[in-house]
Amino acid sequence: MLGRLLGNASQSFLKRVSHIMKPQVIFVLGGPGAGKGTQCSKIVEAFNYTHLSAGDLLRAERGREGSEFGQLIDNYIKEGKIVPVEITISLLRQTMTKDQTKNCFLIDGFPRNEDNLQGWNRHMEGKADVKFVLFFDCSNEVCIDRCLERGKSSGRTDDNRESLEKRIQTYLNSTRPIIEQYQKHGKVYTIDASRSVDEVRKHLKIYRPT
Repeated sequence: MLGRLLGNASQSFLKRVSHIMKPQVIFVLGGPGAGKGTQCSKIVEAFNYTHLSAGDLLRAERGREGSEFGQLIDNYIKEGKIVPVEITISLLRQTMTKDQTKNCFLIDGFPRNEDNLQGWNRHMEGKADVKFVLFFDCSNEVCIDRCLERGKSSGRTDDNRESLEKRIQTYLNSTRPIIEQYQKHGKVYTIDASRSVDEVRKHLKIYRPT
C-alpha cells in the first residue's frame, strides 16, 4: 500500500514538474537511409525519449483526408525538396504538446536547412531546449542502396533512385551545413552509421542522452 502511494505521489510530482520544464530536444540528422529511425526506436526503448520523425509527420499529413497541405507536401517530397518550415514546425508542435507528461524528444530529420533552423529559432525559442545533434554519418552510396532495398517493401514513392539522388543532393547542400554549425559549438555527437544495425546499436549503448 505504502509503495503504491509513494509511486502515485512520485508520478503526480513528475507530471507537475514536466508542465513547468521546457521540452528537452535532440535533433537527429543524417542522409536518407542512414538508419536514423531504426536507431531512434532503440534510444526510445532504453532512455524513455519520444521519437518524432519530421518525415513521418509530413507523410501522414499528406495522406490525411481533407488536409489543406497534402498536395503541397506531396509535390515537395516527390521533387526531393524541403517542405516549408511553417508546416513542419506546426506538425511538430502539435505532436509535442499532445501529452503533457512527455518532455524529452528525439526529432528525426529536422532541421534540414537554414530556413528550418531559423524557423525553429523563431517559433520555438524559449519554448524548448535543444541539447545537441545526433549525427548518423554514412556514405551516399550506402544510403541509396539501403533506401532502394527498403523501397521494395515500404511503398514509399520517394524510395527510387531518381528521387534519392535529389534527396542526397539536398542533404549535402542544405543539411550538412546545419550539422557543421552545431559542430562549431561542440554540440554534435557523431555515429558511424555505415555499420550494421547491431553494431550501431552497440555503439549507442555507451552513450546516454541527458
